[in-house]
Amino acid sequence: MVDGASIWLFSYGTLQQEEVQRATFGRLLEGRADALPGYATSLFEIADVEVVKTSGKTHHFMARPTGRAADEVPGVVFRITPAELAAADTYEVSDYKRIAVRLKSGLEAFVYVGG
Repeated sequence: MVDGASIWLFSYGTLQQEEVQRATFGRLLEGRADALPGYATSLFEIADVEVVKTSGKTHHFMARPTGRAADEVPGVVFRITPAELAAADTYEVSDYKRIAVRLKSGLEAFVYVGG
């Protein structure tokens, strides 16, 4: 989760979009490919007008645990600051909860999953 002064955040959805990063963090994030083991995604409808406006999408992916080690969700892991993590918390709708996970690479990171 925390590596020195930085925090790792895994995204499998709209936090990878340039326009969402600029609106949420005020900059583009640098990341690397990774995966979230034991999870699968499905689409769900976003009711928050501001989130839809920012992402340009009415439906977002939501990861949920499957209990199957072979399942995994591909995505990107980003190094962010504590202030940027707070900004991500504000962007994500209440249907998501932030949890700490171990990614396929072994890196510990935060991710937003179905609550």
